[in-house]
Amino acid sequence: MKTLRVPACPLGRYSVTEPRPSGSGGKLALALLALTCIAQADTFYLTVSGLGGEQEYEQRFSGWAKELELILKNEPASKLETLSGAQSTRAAIQAKLADIAKQAKPADNFILFMIGHGSFDETDYKFNVTGPDITATELAAALDKIPAQQLIVNMTSASGGATSAIQKSRRVVISATKAGTEANATVFARYFIESLRDPSADTDKNEAITALEAFRYAEAKTAKFFEDLKRLATEHALLEDTGKGDGVKAPSPENGQGLVAGRFAVLHTGTSAAVARNPEKLALLKRKEEIEAQIDDLKYRKAALSVQEYRGQLQKFLLELAKTQEALDK
Repeated sequence: MKTLRVPACPLGRYSVTEPRPSGSGGKLALALLALTCIAQADTFYLTVSGLGGEQEYEQRFSGWAKELELILKNEPASKLETLSGAQSTRAAIQAKLADIAKQAKPADNFILFMIGHGSFDETDYKFNVTGPDITATELAAALDKIPAQQLIVNMTSASGGATSAIQKSRRVVISATKAGTEANATVFARYFIESLRDPSADTDKNEAITALEAFRYAEAKTAKFFEDLKRLATEHALLEDTGKGDGVKAPSPENGQGLVAGRFAVLHTGTSAAVARNPEKLALLKRKEEIEAQIDDLKYRKAALSVQEYRGQLQKFLLELAKTQEALDK
């Protein structure tokens, strides 16, 4: 008797202990089992790209939101929604969450991606959107009405300040920062999105990238980003999935974090990876990341440059970034 690993279901990963099937009959059995898993539940995705405040951030945030759409649009049994720019208002976010609450069932999954700037006033976290900001307390109230198992990926600055307000049983919370005081713009989003199109992120090779796998990939890449620049890290990503503890950098059985996240499939690579396998698109995505990294490096060197030199280099990068994004959108 051997344990047979099947493609991850929307609710997580399942294994079946039975004689390993062989030949065409075994392949058919696997396919039918995978289809059964997909039919059991839906996954609701909501991506919200907040205010950038500056041209470079507006382009970056909206670009990341579009990348997520590209990656996730062919995910089986999924319902994908995106709010970006002027659409991302507190009222619109609350309305989308209320609509999902009406549709979702306990067996379903819900994933919220938050991209942009956040702030923390020592009392409550605020996600910077068009018009009045939405607070972590308001988000928690809306999320509590959604019966599905949940994954909240808060990739904004100061996102660590929201965790205590939104953590709950059956809810995985990932934050780009460890506290509300880490207020610099983050790069974690870039690497979390990259994890969904990099086959190496699927460490157990079961054709699904889980929340835990994506977190570990992005956390390591973010740390390396600052190491390569020889800069003090201004963001430290954490994961919390027990609903009652502090987020941790390295989830493990020892600290009790990561069990739910390790069963929560964000993307099934066997069906949707084809979108990201286009060599031309991959080359453009790689170039986009290079430009974004150059902009980040330029911002760190701003104090050593004249205003004219800084603006000239920034404008050049932004123009190239816009052209690359335009090519990706075609």
